Amino acid sequence: MSLYGTMRTGVSGMNAQANRLSTVADNIANANTTGYKKASTQFSSLILPTTGGSYNSGGVNTDVRYSISAQGTFTYTTSATDLAINGKGFFIVSGTDGQEYMTRAGAFTVMDDGSLQNSSGFKLMGYEYSSTEDPTIVVNGFDGLQEINLASGALNATGSTAGALDVNLPSNEVAGYSKSTSLVAYDSQGNTRLIEFNYVKTGDNAWTVEATYEGTTIAGPEPMTFDAEGKLLTPSPASITTAPQTINGAELSALEISIGGSSQLASPFDVSNGKINGNGASKVTGYEISEDGVVSLKYDNGQLTPKFRIAMASVQSPDNLKPLPGNIYAQSNDSGVVVMGYAGTNGYGAIVSGALEDSNVDIAEELTSMIESQRNYTANSKVFQTGSELMEVLVNLKR
Repeated sequence: MSLYGTMRTGVSGMNAQANRLSTVADNIANANTTGYKKASTQFSSLILPTTGGSYNSGGVNTDVRYSISAQGTFTYTTSATDLAINGKGFFIVSGTDGQEYMTRAGAFTVMDDGSLQNSSGFKLMGYEYSSTEDPTIVVNGFDGLQEINLASGALNATGSTAGALDVNLPSNEVAGYSKSTSLVAYDSQGNTRLIEFNYVKTGDNAWTVEATYEGTTIAGPEPMTFDAEGKLLTPSPASITTAPQTINGAELSALEISIGGSSQLASPFDVSNGKINGNGASKVTGYEISEDGVVSLKYDNGQLTPKFRIAMASVQSPDNLKPLPGNIYAQSNDSGVVVMGYAGTNGYGAIVSGALEDSNVDIAEELTSMIESQRNYTANSKVFQTGSELMEVLVNLKR
């Protein structure tokens, strides 16, 4: 047996336990870090060939592994922009270097510039929302992503385009009888515009309807004909469309007003349904993020306006991703290529708004590992110390 080999093996064991203690220290330090995935040290033996009946002590190698695919528990919060992923996938964030990374740390906050940044300063990325189709995803890369920015939604006004006005016209009135009602519409700048509708009886079961704005006709007069039961006959228009107007620099769009539910019965004039879309200038009061990652602005008038769709990413071997400072991950040679998608589709998990994913560190397990490492380190130091003492005896024999 080589005394030098004994000492080398002791040093190898001490280095291995030092590596284990380093991962334990990191795990304990990050036990409360949102989205943190614990590291662990794996050991493998290093055996040297035995020659001439003489044993050559080898040593031990270590390899650090990360439990990135192991999901942590959830802590629920009152902030809609605190996000967690229930299942597979990663948020895509952008750093100050302009590069995209993956993370499970979803403690996002709306900054002064409208961006959503997590506690490490990385900005959430996604796609602009479309109500007609999902954005085309570059499956194997981050191309096409944009920063999710909510600054443009500070104030919102939506011009009116359509509505409904269903009334009952009194059948027992004589020809020439007229009655008016009105609807409030919104122009492109959120100003209210009063549209007046005037009904005139022209004969038995026959009426006209005319729409005016400030005394100027913008639709009609349109004839309305009813059957013997007081229902609007099919040849009569089911809706009337007003002409578009430019008012003090703002645009009042053409309005398609449905009148198909109107009736003519022996009852006083009455409005059974009167509504119009659009809204005046309204401030953002909050945000709402759905399970499929649609980010909507919530206005003080109760309206929800979808703005963005959060993108998600994954790889074939998440545990082999490359961890980087800031609790983020980058693709490595062993992780596989990045695959993009949306929450709730193709195996990706659902986004939980108002929640954060806890670290998957078990403190009790880490303390046990720390005690084991301490004892093993001490034992390996005894091996080195014994070899050193025997080496000193051997040197003294020559004297």
